[in-house]
Amino acid sequence: MTTTTAIGGAESAVATDRRTGGFGWWASDVWQIAVRNVKHIVRSPELIMYALFQPVMFILLFNFVFGGAIKVPGGDYAQFLMPGIFVQMVLFGSVAGMTSGVAQDMQRGLMDRFRSMPMYRSPVLAGRTVSELARSLVAIVVMVVAGLLIGFRFETGLLPAVAGFALLLLFGYALTWLAAFIGMSVKSPEAAQSAGTIWLFPFSFISSAFVPSTSMPGWLRVYADHSPMTVAVDSLRALFTGSDPGTSILQLLGWSIGLIVVFAPLATWKFARAQR
Repeated sequence: MTTTTAIGGAESAVATDRRTGGFGWWASDVWQIAVRNVKHIVRSPELIMYALFQPVMFILLFNFVFGGAIKVPGGDYAQFLMPGIFVQMVLFGSVAGMTSGVAQDMQRGLMDRFRSMPMYRSPVLAGRTVSELARSLVAIVVMVVAGLLIGFRFETGLLPAVAGFALLLLFGYALTWLAAFIGMSVKSPEAAQSAGTIWLFPFSFISSAFVPSTSMPGWLRVYADHSPMTVAVDSLRALFTGSDPGTSILQLLGWSIGLIVVFAPLATWKFARAQR
């Protein structure tokens, strides 16, 4: 963020206003902040372990305890379950990790340091959202292995599977901007943890992630069938198992782009004006 120049035989650090450097410096700032956050995750592997514990627990619980009692299209509950687990894992990891991480950085004064530097505001949050993608990639690999162990198979081939995970990462990335806005809007990491997770359980369970929505009461099914969670799960089921996607893939793209368009500017605006 600084350049060193020689003046009268002595070296002095002169701050360079990177806001005049165009897209190249903007991308460089995003990359540097993303690398900083990834290094923090690597130094704290328990963060990934905790994020993986819940989806692994749900795999074991639903597949081996409840799976025999739940009737699903096709009859194979593992094939029905795993797309929902993938989406829930990215949902909880992206939102919970981003919300609490942003709030902690605010409390520690790190965000104030970034705001005092001659740089664009958006790379600070954009870099953190990119680092959350790295964490999601690691989690996806682990969950794929877990799914294969319980009998899940990608029935449509490699390319549709890759496309499904690309859509999942896009959806997760969009959710990190929502999480960043929540994290910038609360007063403490404790409040951020509650605000970032309290709505995730009804959001993920009132959907087709774990049971067919046809088993729900009519009034609840109306919401479940149009939930972004259901849209994401149905998209992955179509790409992984060959079920009919309907309009779910287009809806998922719409939700993802819409979340980014709305919450990326809002989160950046909150960051530029936040004081803690």
